Amino acid sequence: MSFEIRVICDHDDADAVTQTLANAFRVGTPRTYPTRDGIRTRIYLTAEHQPNHKDDGTKS
Repeated sequence: MSFEIRVICDHDDADAVTQTLANAFRVGTPRTYPTRDGIRTRIYLTAEHQPNHKDDGTKS
């Protein structure tokens, strides 16, 4: 079952946030948009749990 993740972060952190989420979940292509104030970035990812991860985020 897939779900949507939305993150609002500083533009400079967007790549690190996306990579961290990709390490924890199976994710699709990130969609990024500026926030309304134009200062931060919105990241949207469609994700699925990785079957080889335990609930604590470590690999089994």
